Parts: sequence; C-alpha cells; structure tokens
Amino acid sequence: MSDHPAGSPAGLTPTDFASAVTAITTAFGDPTRRGIFLFATERPDGVTASDVADQFELHPNVARHHLDKLAGGGYLDIRLEKRSGAGRPSKHYRVASEGIHLEFAVRHDDILVTLLGRALARLGSETAQEIAVEVGREYGKTMAGSLSDGEAQQSFRSALHSVAEALSAHGFAAHAERNGDELRIVSRHCPFGDAAVEHPVICAVDRGMVEGMLGTLYGETKVELAGTVSGGDDVCVTSVFDEALVAEL
Repeated sequence: MSDHPAGSPAGLTPTDFASAVTAITTAFGDPTRRGIFLFATERPDGVTASDVADQFELHPNVARHHLDKLAGGGYLDIRLEKRSGAGRPSKHYRVASEGIHLEFAVRHDDILVTLLGRALARLGSETAQEIAVEVGREYGKTMAGSLSDGEAQQSFRSALHSVAEALSAHGFAAHAERNGDELRIVSRHCPFGDAAVEHPVICAVDRGMVEGMLGTLYGETKVELAGTVSGGDDVCVTSVFDEALVAEL
C-alpha cells in the first residue's frame, strides 16, 4: 500500500505537497491575477504593465504589482526591451514555461536543527527562549517584507491569514481560526521534527515568527504558544487575544 497521499506525486511528503499547493494558491488566488496570467499566455512576445493596465482597466502600478508577484513565483520571466527613440527600456513579462509545475523547495536540515536545539539548551531556559523568539521575530519580519511588497499595513484578519499561508509554505501546514474569544494559528505539522520534541525551546522560534510577521503586516501584537506537539498536544497553537481584534475577525 502506498504511503503517499491520494493524488500527490510519488516521493513527496504530505507537508511538501501541501506547501507547494499553498504557494500556487497564494500566486493565483486573486481572480484578476489569474486573468493576467492567462492573458500573458496568449502573448508569446510577452506583455507590459501598460498592456495589462489597458486590458484589465487597472492603474499601471497595480498591473505591475500583479506581474511582479507572478514573476516572483517563477511563473513569468522578465526581460528588458529598448523603446523606440529615447527613454528607459521597458519590462516585458513572458510565461516562463508551458503549463504550471509544482516545485518543492521546502527542505529541512536535521543536523542544523539538532545543533540549534543543543546550543540553545546549554544557554539556560530563559536566555534560550529570548534568543529563539528574537531569531524567529527577525525572520518573521523578513518573511512579511516579501509578502507586503511595500504595501500599506493590512487589516488584522488579512494579516493573520497571510501569516498562516506563509507558515504553510514553510512546512507548518497552518491555518487561522477563531475559537470563542481567542484568535489563533493552528499548525498541524512541525518542520523541526524530532528536534523540537527533544529541545522544546525551538518552539519559541514559531512564536517569534508570528510576532514578526504580524508586527510588520498589521502592527505590534502580543502572541503566546498555547499548545505544542513537543509538549504532547496534537497540534501547535499560537494564540492572540484582543477583544477588538476578535470583533474584527
């Protein structure tokens, strides 16, 4: 009997498969962006932001944003072409390949994770927690920077779901949900594996990542780990509690 999930390509773990699907959903979840990609497939010589703006009645900056998102995901290639006469070269976006292919870039180095866990364990619980949160927070800010692309801060609801999607793309299989008066992100998989069970302080990195991403996408928000697989729970839960935010969600 096969160990692979139904419908997933052979040789892939459920987490890698879910991460790839999440990446594609993020790229093509916007109907306008889907339309732009299909429009580009019909133009072998590529399209410009002006072409897209005219076709979809968008501001050129909005059109360029969608094109750059597709290019960032590897679905479009960018080349510069000289304009006739004077002026800077214009960007042309062309479909990178025929069809959309899943790429599985999620990789986890067990040796480095184990080394991290043992190094943190020697620092003492309090110091190790502080360092783990700090590292996670800085990494979360970097992740959020690539998600926000310089845009204005998101609503809390939008930011929370963006964080969950980003975590899923990094192997956490996460989703955002409301549970009574509590907002939380639930992760069904830990990419740190057995190292987190042996060295639970690693879980503080998760908390820091969520803090860093929410702080960049929405604003400073206090979060806490309400449950971890390493602590014997079925899932990892990162909670946020604020009555105003609950009402918004």
